[in-house]
Amino acid sequence: MRNFEAPGRSLVMAKDGMAATSHPASSYAAIRILEAGGNAMDAAVAACAVQCVVEPGSTGIGGDCFALYSKRGTDDIVAFNGSGWAPRAASVEALRALGVEAIARQSPHAVTVPGAVDAWATLVADHGSMPLGRLLAAAVALARDGYAVAPRAASDWANQRDVLAADAVSRARMLTDGHAPKAGALHRQPELARALEIIGERGRDAFYRGPVARDIVECLRSLGGLHTLDDFARYRGEYVQPIKASFRGHEIHECPPNGQGVIALLILKILEGFAAEGDPLSAERLHREIEATRLAYAVRDASLGDPRAGGALNVGELLSDAHAAALREKIDANEARHAMPSSSTTEHKDTVYICVVDKDRNCASFINSLFHPFGSGIMSPEFGVMLHNRGQSFSMQPGHANAIAPHMRPMHTIIPGMITRGGKVQTVFGVMGGQYQAMGHAHFVSKVLDYGLDMQTALDLPRVFPVPGTTRVEAEGTLPEETRRALTERGFELVPPSWAIGGGQAISIDWETGTLTGASDHRKDGCALGL
Repeated sequence: MRNFEAPGRSLVMAKDGMAATSHPASSYAAIRILEAGGNAMDAAVAACAVQCVVEPGSTGIGGDCFALYSKRGTDDIVAFNGSGWAPRAASVEALRALGVEAIARQSPHAVTVPGAVDAWATLVADHGSMPLGRLLAAAVALARDGYAVAPRAASDWANQRDVLAADAVSRARMLTDGHAPKAGALHRQPELARALEIIGERGRDAFYRGPVARDIVECLRSLGGLHTLDDFARYRGEYVQPIKASFRGHEIHECPPNGQGVIALLILKILEGFAAEGDPLSAERLHREIEATRLAYAVRDASLGDPRAGGALNVGELLSDAHAAALREKIDANEARHAMPSSSTTEHKDTVYICVVDKDRNCASFINSLFHPFGSGIMSPEFGVMLHNRGQSFSMQPGHANAIAPHMRPMHTIIPGMITRGGKVQTVFGVMGGQYQAMGHAHFVSKVLDYGLDMQTALDLPRVFPVPGTTRVEAEGTLPEETRRALTERGFELVPPSWAIGGGQAISIDWETGTLTGASDHRKDGCALGL
């Protein structure tokens, strides 16, 4: 039980349904859908659409989406990969011929065909119970009539002022007299409202074959992009087989590559070989987590990409006990060692993660992202679609598993998670923060299952993150001074993060009592709500 005299959040308890998101309006939208008879998938899509409006830096219909879904809380889990692909004309050779040696954030080449709308439409059609237009209605109203900017959203907005100012449409729509709106300011996105309304009326084809696609393609081609209407018309997300690994008697489920969920599982496999003892924030424990992360991320950056490109990663071998043990042996218990080189130096700090459980115990683990805050900063003029920069994750190294190629999907950082035991879902969870997410999943799961912390306490703990490709370890200011000093003495180069590391939400199911418990990260504006 937490100390009620100290600052903090209580766990949220409910019986008939629960939603946890990083914005109150999103959590409320999900609850309203559940109250109206919708199921967990309906509520997750409605919540996500709202966040595309009220958290425009974190997500949007110009981004990508991954989801895990369990019907009635069984471990027969469905996974959907809604990551977009590169234009057919894009390749390492084609971009180099254009003088592109590295894909810049604000370049049209950083924009892949957005996969989110296809994911929403497909998942609602197959697993939802309400029309898509009904689910988008709250988002349409907020975009059209206005919403109050929340504190964390305002902070992210201000940090990206220069990125938004560099694009004429973004500057006009997202800044006021050249400045980001402050917390509490009223902001409207009428063009986005029209886009959402059309998608609600006509379905996914309005985005991929209709006026929204034309608006985006014309915008990107005017900037030198290689996108065509055919790239949009041919695009489809896909159902994929979830991957899993055992940890402390539980099964941890993730989406397969091209997402980095397999790396979260690899970190857990490495950590499982260490005893869970002492303080979960001790230098000894964080030392192991940092080094396990460095080792696992080196594997990620060397081999993770779109399996359709050939040479698919052997997940079974990667997660084998032998491989985990071999990596574990490389960790020195007393000294920092593994500042691994990395091809993935693109930082990423923003995403939205949503979890919903309904009265029938259908469970949705849902994540949607623009990659960087406000993505590429490029906004389409007619419909106000902020476009992501996920193409920056591609390698420009010929022959690399993650090399940009026609209709290939880049390595993806966004990963939804679930924990099952005895054939039933125990916890639906996710951690935001891009590059951090694989470590974040392992950190959260370990703190709950290794140390017995409740979900809110696990989310509240100070965070560290070894930045790939560097010797630096980001450490939040709340990390105890004793731990900070001990890590420095061990050779870790601690630096402050540019802002709080990630965020997270979780919902657990108590099958004996029939109750739900929810937690939501203080690093964001949101909350868990139940009914």
